[in-house]
Amino acid sequence: MNALKQGWFSEINGLWPGIAQSLEVEKILYEGQSEYQHVLVLQTKSYGKALVLDGIIQCTEKDEFSYQEMISFLPLCSHPNPKTVLIVGGGDGGVAREVAKFPGVEKIYQVEIDNKVVEVSKQFLPFMAKGFSDPKVNLHIGDGFEFMKQHSNEFDVIITDSSDPVGPAISLFQEPYFALLKKALKPNGIVCCQAGTVWSNLDQVQDTLTHCRSIFPKVAYGVSSVPTYPTGQIGYMLGSLNPETNFNEPLKTFSEDELDKMELRYYSDKIHRASFELPRFAKKSLKL
Repeated sequence: MNALKQGWFSEINGLWPGIAQSLEVEKILYEGQSEYQHVLVLQTKSYGKALVLDGIIQCTEKDEFSYQEMISFLPLCSHPNPKTVLIVGGGDGGVAREVAKFPGVEKIYQVEIDNKVVEVSKQFLPFMAKGFSDPKVNLHIGDGFEFMKQHSNEFDVIITDSSDPVGPAISLFQEPYFALLKKALKPNGIVCCQAGTVWSNLDQVQDTLTHCRSIFPKVAYGVSSVPTYPTGQIGYMLGSLNPETNFNEPLKTFSEDELDKMELRYYSDKIHRASFELPRFAKKSLKL
């Protein structure tokens, strides 16, 4: 459920009971219903353009880079030589934009189930959708499950940029999905997925971690700050087929000049390391 009332949008959802995120709206840029979900693009007063799917804020112009950079660079910098990357979801183009920056990545395949999100993002969110125009990106409109069933031992890194575990994205948080990820990876491959927040969804994070641990010998959970997400924080679940992977220590680091050239505004090797330093209650609950 969401509310557009007296110039304000409020995100209200049972996934985080008792919590509401509100943004003052200057203009509704787009509103429509795709085959899968309600799609809304807002011009907000303080956070620029915002994409909202089924009443849940997916990204805003002001803070989207934190999420896009971290879900991309945490796994890429943890892999010794990522050349072929698969993105599942990510219809706004932000993750494709970031993965394409990474040195050594040669091919990027992306599977997004909802073409309407891609079309709307290209029209209203070009600062993110420009990721689709990179020549390394091959975009497929379809089901990520079906795509991976047809591609085995093919990817070095798979990034799942999904919405929250409701509607069309719910299956992306369950054990059969992680099993498919494993089959689609090359030896020593790495996965990374959006994984909620310990502040309001600790049970959900625990469940996702359990599913990931049942398939991958090495797992980790990192966080970054995103003000317009519930509780101002989002988590990233990482899994590696190589039990020797140390997610806490990036294998690839960049100088300040390199970070500037890649236009990275959040990620650095110091942020990488810090993202896995969780509060004591979270470490104990997640057994990390």
